[in-house]
Amino acid sequence: MFFNIIANKFFKKYIFLTINIIILTFTEKVFIFFYLVLFNNLSKKVNNIKQTFSIKDLENLCGVKAHTIRIWEKRYELLSPDRTETNIRTYNLKSLQKLLNVTYLVNSGYKISRISKLDPYEINEYVRSIVSDSSTKSQSINSFKIAMLNYDLELFLKTYEQLEKRRNFREIFIDVFIPLLQEIGLLWQTDTINPSHEHFISNLIKQKVLLNIEKLQYSKPTKKEKAFILFLPENEIHELGLLYINYEILLHGYKAIYLGSSIPLDSLSDTLSFHDKTIFVSYFTIRPETANIKKYLQEFDTIVCKDRVSEFWILGKQIINISNNNLHPNHRYFKSINSLISEL
Repeated sequence: MFFNIIANKFFKKYIFLTINIIILTFTEKVFIFFYLVLFNNLSKKVNNIKQTFSIKDLENLCGVKAHTIRIWEKRYELLSPDRTETNIRTYNLKSLQKLLNVTYLVNSGYKISRISKLDPYEINEYVRSIVSDSSTKSQSINSFKIAMLNYDLELFLKTYEQLEKRRNFREIFIDVFIPLLQEIGLLWQTDTINPSHEHFISNLIKQKVLLNIEKLQYSKPTKKEKAFILFLPENEIHELGLLYINYEILLHGYKAIYLGSSIPLDSLSDTLSFHDKTIFVSYFTIRPETANIKKYLQEFDTIVCKDRVSEFWILGKQIINISNNNLHPNHRYFKSINSLISEL
């Protein structure tokens, strides 16, 4: 349910960043180079980044009531919105970024009266200094949102680095990344952010999942009673949740084959030779479509399990469309990642 393009004015920040990345790891340098090239290419093709926001957009993004925003404008001259011909407030991207940072500082204990006296540069510096010491879930999520809206790779990496000092990867993903992605999904659905914001942050999270998976792949499995095959249905491309499940399976000491997105059912039967007891795992986000779920599950049993019955574990929002009449003894449906983890 996730994800137009970065404005040229943001590139100056990244060009400056390349001069100062000596303090970063080699992997982080590669990520920075990748995004510099990506955004430079994309910016040549698309110029429709969302530039104006309603007060409702600001409320959704910042978690501050519209009434409070109006008070801050009137009492502290915090923002200077434009007005439409019908006298409706509109805000530009700089106003949104400023309000996000101000909200971050307010939630960190700073008084609005003090914040209102700071210039934009000082506000940004205060935010960055707090990120260095931040360990709370809400502060980290807010920091990641600011990084997303500014396409700020440096802030994302810095926030993640601070989290990593205090939490393991499971805690980061479950307690921070999942709530962040849920909120971003709602922001996208309400047209508060555009697809490029969503792709930017979700791909950075995906990189972190892949890095942690790779660390585990060097260890031999310690549990051999069963193994897992992970795949997504054809035309299903939302794989972040399934990738994390792959991480958990490996963390629990099991063997796993990760096949990825858009896998035809008729290609799965060959994987049964992987282990005597194979469990298939999939994540139904948008596929199969509601009207085709029953047919898909039947085809899984007839095509994949024609020679040997295997369990099929399924997550994702589409499982709410599975009727109780369609339940199969070898199919298991999980409402959350945590509920599946508890079965490992």
